[in-house]
Amino acid sequence: MNIQVIDLESNYWREILQNIKHDFYQIPEYFALEAMRNKAVAEAIFISENDKILFAPYLLRNCDDLGVETSIPIESIDIVSPYGYPGILLSDAAKITPDFVETAIKKLNFVLKDKGVCSAFFRLHPIINHNFNEVLHNQDILTFNGKTVYINLHLSEEQIWNQTKRDRRKKINNCVQVGLTARMVNFDEYLEQFIAIYQETMQRVAAAEIYYSFNAQYFKKMKDVLKEKLHLCIVEIDNQVASAGLYTEYSGIVQSVFRGTSSKFITLSPGSLEINYVRFWAKNRSNHIFHLGGGLGGATTNLYNFKASFSKLRHNFLTMRLILDEEKYLELVNLQAKTLNLDLKTILNSHFFPAYRYQEI
Repeated sequence: MNIQVIDLESNYWREILQNIKHDFYQIPEYFALEAMRNKAVAEAIFISENDKILFAPYLLRNCDDLGVETSIPIESIDIVSPYGYPGILLSDAAKITPDFVETAIKKLNFVLKDKGVCSAFFRLHPIINHNFNEVLHNQDILTFNGKTVYINLHLSEEQIWNQTKRDRRKKINNCVQVGLTARMVNFDEYLEQFIAIYQETMQRVAAAEIYYSFNAQYFKKMKDVLKEKLHLCIVEIDNQVASAGLYTEYSGIVQSVFRGTSSKFITLSPGSLEINYVRFWAKNRSNHIFHLGGGLGGATTNLYNFKASFSKLRHNFLTMRLILDEEKYLELVNLQAKTLNLDLKTILNSHFFPAYRYQEI
């Protein structure tokens, strides 16, 4: 069994992706962008045996930024996935060989532990990894985090429309009646308006701090990375932008990655028209799936219910959680509990992972 740790300097990362089904979330340029935002180091572990491949990209970060009160230097590192659904990639041969996947995951654990990694958190891809739990014997390391919504673009336009909930169809029709229109626009020309609406939306919904790290610089670099595979859709009325969203188009998968609605027009539900426009735009460009994603943290939130009103189709969202150094892990959790003045069990029972990065809301 061949095992290699690959960094962004290696051309091998992109060569591997040429021979395995993937999405934009796994390309090295996206990992470089996310490594910069997270102040982390991007790496990947490649494990192969003949035509069976497991490819696990990740971000490696220090634990010295935890903010825990201790006079002892924290010399630990952990692993996290970038924003979105990077997942763990398997070749077609690996997908039908559970024994290989099981052995490869054990090797992955060994390599990470040998690197001094305390814990690892992998966000699996709901589409590419949709059957990951079926090829992995050890279910204990997988956590179900809710459902994500997707639209099968091979359905007819009539079938797609009929899968939309009645109330959502009414809102879409109302958008048209009051004069709202949707279209794809030049990214650079409308970027500032998108950012203003996105930030306004994050403030209105009291979003977590992480969502404010996506700023103008980040979106510009994201466009540099994805080029023509990143699209900006707007909904407007009377020459004013009512909603805007960024959508990726990669390997037949269109995804909603960032979007927002102007508070001035929120009662008109311009996002309804936006999603409706994008799904038929994506279908007309011969894509296979429009993935809308799920709710915040995988929960059944208002955001999830909004997305679910466009389709009856769902995928499971799974995460893989590994504790590689239990002694160090519990030590860090204890330090965090003391810093937050909380009982140890309170943090462990929160189901937040890794528990030592738990913060009170």
